[in-house]
Amino acid sequence: MLYVRIKNLREDNDITQQTIADYLSVSRSAYKNYENGARGIPIEILSKIADYYHTSADFLIGRTDVKEPYPIIRK
Repeated sequence: MLYVRIKNLREDNDITQQTIADYLSVSRSAYKNYENGARGIPIEILSKIADYYHTSADFLIGRTDVKEPYPIIRK
């Protein structure tokens, strides 16, 4: 589910793998491996992907179908 969602979000937003890889400070091949499931996604990268697409990590991993992010709690 995770890999399909990050690929769909990227394609739906007409973003290249290189663009998102640059944002994440990883190589395009590393990002490609995240997207095709050949490599696990570190939590820090997952969090940055969620921020980039203005969604939640729960949406990315398939725990919810709600795309909107959770409100930020400020302490």
